[in-house]
Amino acid sequence: MKKLVFLFGAAFLFNITWAQTNPVIGSTPTPVEEKSNAAVKFETTSHSFGTVIEGQIATYDFKFTNIGTDPLVLSNVTASCGCTTPKWPREAIAPGQSAVVTAEYNSNGRPGTFNKNIFVKGNGGDVTLTISGNVVKEPEKPLSPIIINK
Repeated sequence: MKKLVFLFGAAFLFNITWAQTNPVIGSTPTPVEEKSNAAVKFETTSHSFGTVIEGQIATYDFKFTNIGTDPLVLSNVTASCGCTTPKWPREAIAPGQSAVVTAEYNSNGRPGTFNKNIFVKGNGGDVTLTISGNVVKEPEKPLSPIIINK
């Protein structure tokens, strides 16, 4: 009985050791990240819209350049909330070329100050862009005087 328990234990340990050092047949290997020589440089990483009338869509283009030697690919651009929509080029940016990440802020129903982030991820590095401003209600227009003809 002791020999049987020993055999099962040895077989179990061998199986664990072998499984850790040998890939599973038919599995896909984990891709190895290659080092990229792309590098992103933004002209500015923050923009203040100042005063925005409630209901307006405030838009700003953050211009950037690929200052590296490999093509730059922005893999994902996200905003810190649903009120901000980022737009970015999906194609590779050649070395020395420029493009823009557009930030659109929807001020509808959002009076007061705002400070939002846009997270840019790509093979040239990660960058956080910031937009800010103050949303105010549109000033009421004065009533026109009513003239009564007698």
